[in-house]
Amino acid sequence: MSEVITETAAGTAASTPGGGTAAEQSWAERYAVPARDAYRRTLLDLARVDPRIFCVDSDMGGLETLFGDALPEQYVNVGIAEANLLGVSAGLAHSGLLPYANTIASFAAARACEQLKVDVAGNNLPVRVVVTHAGVSAGHYGPTHHAVEDIAIVRTLPHLTVVVPCDAAEAEAAVRATVDLPGPLYVRLGRAATPLVNDAPYDFRLGEARLLREGEDVTLVATGPYPVVMALEAAELLARQGHSARVLNMHTIKPLDTAALGRAARETGGIVTVEDHVRVGGLGAAVCEAVAEDHPCPVRRIGVPDGYLDHVAGERELLEYAGVHPEAIAAAALGLARGR
Repeated sequence: MSEVITETAAGTAASTPGGGTAAEQSWAERYAVPARDAYRRTLLDLARVDPRIFCVDSDMGGLETLFGDALPEQYVNVGIAEANLLGVSAGLAHSGLLPYANTIASFAAARACEQLKVDVAGNNLPVRVVVTHAGVSAGHYGPTHHAVEDIAIVRTLPHLTVVVPCDAAEAEAAVRATVDLPGPLYVRLGRAATPLVNDAPYDFRLGEARLLREGEDVTLVATGPYPVVMALEAAELLARQGHSARVLNMHTIKPLDTAALGRAARETGGIVTVEDHVRVGGLGAAVCEAVAEDHPCPVRRIGVPDGYLDHVAGERELLEYAGVHPEAIAAAALGLARGR
């Protein structure tokens, strides 16, 4: 458990990109930034007081000045060589250090999958693989840079914890909560700023879904920034039609909160999952596996369809093009609610 905080472990005010301290900024000012920016400043704050923490870079841009200039002895840039990134990180972890390996989601899960599987997960080493440009957040680059298969790949790997923050505040909370995690970690972030879901500090509990809205007719389970925002918007649409939708932010994909899913299966008319990932192998598949073993119930999966998205657009627009939008979520939920 870790509360979103604005001070470092040493008790001094955390630094911010805008030049002020966290105490001088409002909540919105501090967290109305890309989640990757919140992660980077948090990593630097933690590393200042913990010399075990290393930033291992793959030429991501920005880390060499933000982190490398501040803590050069705790910074390694391997260049655009993702397999080496994970191999070097595994070696550092084996030596007793806490490496944070930084790359893009599509590269970590596909190009360097063997090293992630064998070197990191296979040896149960405390490597923190922090990826950006997840889902369709790099949609302006086209389908080669979409990372909509990575959850399906990484959640099958042994020992690997998988976390998908819903906004910049939760990204900071997740990083702080997992510093001392004994095994490997995969943190999935986007590229640009997304709407804030959290408007105040809260207790981030690894492996426990966060209840964002009470409801009795149907449960919406979402992971990732826009899916969570869209699930809340869909709940509003349903409320206007007289239906009560429970909304869960499933920020931890592995270990999955099977207890919360079991309650949803028993107490509501079914579950609708929402994700910026293909429907095969992602959150929806994980939820289906969980409820099938505990309390089978109807599940509808809202996600990216099979096949390349031959469309160039911003993140939300591309998700809507793929069929991931509040109206589709509400329609799926309405069918379950009426079937009660």
